Amino acid sequence: MYDAIVVGARCAGAPTALLLARAGHRVLLLDKAAYGSDTLSTHLIHQPGVAALARWGLLDRLRATGCPPIERAVYEVADVRIEGCARGVEGQRAAFAPRRDVLDALLVDAAVEAGVEYRDHCRVTDLLRDDTGRVTGVRGTHRGRAFTERAHLVIGADGMRSTVARLAEAPYTVQDPRLTCAYYTYWQGVPADLELYERPGGWVATVPTHGPATLVLAYIPQSRFAEVRTDAQRAYREQIRLTAPALHERMAGAGQLERLHACGDQQNFFRRSTGPGWVLVGDAAHHKDSITARGISDAFWQVEALVEAVSGLLGGDTARLDAALDRFAEEQRQRLVPGYEATLGVARLEIHEQRLSLLRAVQSDAELTSIYLDMVAGIVSTDALFTPRLLALL
Repeated sequence: MYDAIVVGARCAGAPTALLLARAGHRVLLLDKAAYGSDTLSTHLIHQPGVAALARWGLLDRLRATGCPPIERAVYEVADVRIEGCARGVEGQRAAFAPRRDVLDALLVDAAVEAGVEYRDHCRVTDLLRDDTGRVTGVRGTHRGRAFTERAHLVIGADGMRSTVARLAEAPYTVQDPRLTCAYYTYWQGVPADLELYERPGGWVATVPTHGPATLVLAYIPQSRFAEVRTDAQRAYREQIRLTAPALHERMAGAGQLERLHACGDQQNFFRRSTGPGWVLVGDAAHHKDSITARGISDAFWQVEALVEAVSGLLGGDTARLDAALDRFAEEQRQRLVPGYEATLGVARLEIHEQRLSLLRAVQSDAELTSIYLDMVAGIVSTDALFTPRLLALL
């Protein structure tokens, strides 16, 4: 019997398994995809997530893959241009944007080194329950062969369309409409920093990643999804031209390295994230539009909070475990709601004069620029920006 079975081996599941194993627990890590496979993702790991990788002893491994540090950010909207560097967290001022086939494999490798049993090509089909209804394990197939495994805790880290959430009948507690659809691909010969460009109805971003290649993303209102999907490549290039004309010129003659990737299902929700014998973490518990690229960093925080909550309780008094999980779920909700609401504000792709006035003040001051970029990275809340320095400029 395992202390924990983790379903999903990407940015939430693999580090959950890793940290539980390092805490002395026996862990089984399952994933339906192949080891080292790619997935839809904006890639960006903001500084709080980078700090987590450093705490786990994995940041140097990421650097060794050739993923470039992102040490400068640019944001343009209307007549505003903000550029600089965040103050950072725990000494980490750079962000990183690794390809997911690299990052996810790195996390799985670290988990296995810590003693985790890992199985890919593994599909969970049911949750096991005892006479009281408590979840006690999983049933599934591994490379076509049926299996049953038991554990003190089943952790669903299997993404927005979580199988564990569906089987546990975890209801949505917050659900908002989809706001954008996202299109991206990789370009050679387009050197870039973290660059963000905004106009009414449009958002474009760049991040450097492995290769060297640059990921260029375009966000379009969800209301246009049916229209743009009929010729996504044209709509993608047109959105870049209209929203970031200087970037569009830099892309002239550059090489597109892969097909265009698309995501029209950018859900916004919180689910009930725990019940007797089960818990959800990462996108399984909470998902928001990718436009602020908070998903990976938020997942890393949830992972650490969950492991801290359950360590020493697996295999013991189930009432104490359940109480700890309930506290974790409430703490998760309280911490994530502000970023969720801020993300939905950005994803509406609206520009208001009041915000432009604030940004004009920010761009004139290096200290306020760094605080603002901390806010973009999720290091500080919006309130941190409203210093006496800013108020004097408004």
